[in-house]
Amino acid sequence: MRTLSELLDQLEPGAELAVRHLWLSDLLDWIRGDAGNAQAALSRVRLFLDAAQARPGFPQKLRLWWLTLVETVDATPLFADFGFAPRAAFLSELGERLRYKLLPGTPETTHATELFMLLFPVPFDAQWLKLLDEDTLGRLGAMLGQAGGDPPADLPAPGASALLKDWQAMLLESLTYCTSQVCATGFSPELRLRMSPQSLLARPFHGLLADLEALRAALLLHGPDSGALHLALDQFKSRLEACRSAASSAYVHLDEHGISVGLVFRLRQLRERILRIRDLLDCLLSDKPATSAMQLLARLVLLAEERRSIRALVASNSTLLAAKVAERGAETGEHYITRDRAAYTDMLRKAAGGGALTAVTTLLKFMVVGLALSAFWGGFLASIVYAASFVLIQLMHFTLATKQPAMTAPAMAAKLKDLRTGEAVSEFVDEVTHLVRSQVAAVLGNVLVVVPAVLLISIAMQFGLGRPMIDAKEAAHVLHTLSLLGPTLLWAAFTGVVLFAASIIGGWVENWFVLYRLASAMRYNPRITRALGVARARRWGHFMRDNISGFTSNIALGFMLGLIPPMTGFFGVELEVRHVTLSSGQLAAAAAALGWDALRQPALWWCVASIPLIGALNLGVSFYFAFRLALRAHSVSGVDRRRIRSAIWARWRSKPASFFLPD
Repeated sequence: MRTLSELLDQLEPGAELAVRHLWLSDLLDWIRGDAGNAQAALSRVRLFLDAAQARPGFPQKLRLWWLTLVETVDATPLFADFGFAPRAAFLSELGERLRYKLLPGTPETTHATELFMLLFPVPFDAQWLKLLDEDTLGRLGAMLGQAGGDPPADLPAPGASALLKDWQAMLLESLTYCTSQVCATGFSPELRLRMSPQSLLARPFHGLLADLEALRAALLLHGPDSGALHLALDQFKSRLEACRSAASSAYVHLDEHGISVGLVFRLRQLRERILRIRDLLDCLLSDKPATSAMQLLARLVLLAEERRSIRALVASNSTLLAAKVAERGAETGEHYITRDRAAYTDMLRKAAGGGALTAVTTLLKFMVVGLALSAFWGGFLASIVYAASFVLIQLMHFTLATKQPAMTAPAMAAKLKDLRTGEAVSEFVDEVTHLVRSQVAAVLGNVLVVVPAVLLISIAMQFGLGRPMIDAKEAAHVLHTLSLLGPTLLWAAFTGVVLFAASIIGGWVENWFVLYRLASAMRYNPRITRALGVARARRWGHFMRDNISGFTSNIALGFMLGLIPPMTGFFGVELEVRHVTLSSGQLAAAAAALGWDALRQPALWWCVASIPLIGALNLGVSFYFAFRLALRAHSVSGVDRRRIRSAIWARWRSKPASFFLPD
């Protein structure tokens, strides 16, 4: 690191662009020091000012250097547009952030944003910028603004007022830029079609630029303390708030008719631009403009750190995805929660039907294995079997237990929005008990039916064909793969992730179906009604609207269960899946193949012990990820988890049976 004396010697206002910017970068490095003590950095700023004023001729050189900087680098885009992504494209934003992280920047630039990212690379800079006091900033402003020698001690520097006017002009230009972007978003057809009728009639965006021009005129003609300026400022702020309210009315339409990621992105950008306009107004009209400027720069430093962060990008985009998926899932998940004895019995009946159909799926899966196809084609054919089976379970209104958690989690998260009262917490605990009870019923219904059904099929095949469903060698392989002593629990947890991913795909497609009004198109499109008839087209439209999410998630789940093992095995990873209902059916087939002697084999009982744990991991992991996603989607924060855990534990101690059986 260069010393202060070396820095003062090396300032050359007439040097080439990169050299001038490197000098500023070196100066900030010297001020920053080891980036560990903000007060020490503040002391270095004061030391620089003392040394600069004491060195003959240096203030004039610094002034010339500053004039060259402001003439070559336009700071308006920095204050008006920095931190706003140009589009809602995840991959392009990811590439931009990777570029900032992996590729070196160059000081040979007139782009204010790139230069700012290079000059302030660490969040520590925000700390010492906020500590700059009015006296220090006044000395710096006087040095940068003075045209000749040092001004008299009792008079303000004549160039400092000019510097203030330049600062005001830049802020006004930034305000114009930001306001224009707000108007452009407000006038976009995508937003206008979704705003409330009252907002459209009020036309808040139409007069926003005119109000800003009135504010500019009042400031320049009457000054910052005039009544005309205050009236213009109140009018502009009121109009700005009306614009924000009008844009927010579009969320009601999105909740009812599907989430558009692009539109949500633009709405969030509009809200952030309105906040930036307010920050710029505070700087423009502040009694202490230099201090306000440093506070704004400090916020931009923190924003620069966020612009480099890949984690922040993923978090932002996952919020958009969560909003897109969870709203639909919350609506669907209510149907999977049983709250009384009749609903509980109905859940058992539906789960029993799902278990019976899964027994047939188990038979078909072993038939595919018996074909001895290559890994990919065997997995592909198994995927078709799984997907067809899951869709048939859906069409017959049966239940597959592991599909529940990802659907019920959004419904549960929606109830966490308001837990301020004890009654609300108690009601949430009631929902937890209902949810656990529903999932226990679904798993029991699946497993307690699929096992005897597979045994019956195997016995029937033994009598009819002279051989069981699988031979002894395949049965031994099943016992080996399902044993609790192996990686079964790891694969069960991974299957929970697969179940969650299937629900995400289902929610995404359902949102897409609703957003583009495909149900309405199926009911009323002339070509479709001519082909199907009006009545049939309406039935199909309603049918697809009610079932599109289930079809998609079931098909996606089937293909993931069948294709993940061979495709990952091709790359040497060899991920496996362990689905509780399918695993129970496979275990029953293995026991039937081995006969009564299987009951004396410890391997069988290790597999039996793994079944409830497979079910718990399938359900728990899927629910956990779906619940976290739903919390993000519903913007639920600050939940008192300790209070909720205590209430659930108290319910478990007082009424443990309520988690398994209805009252």
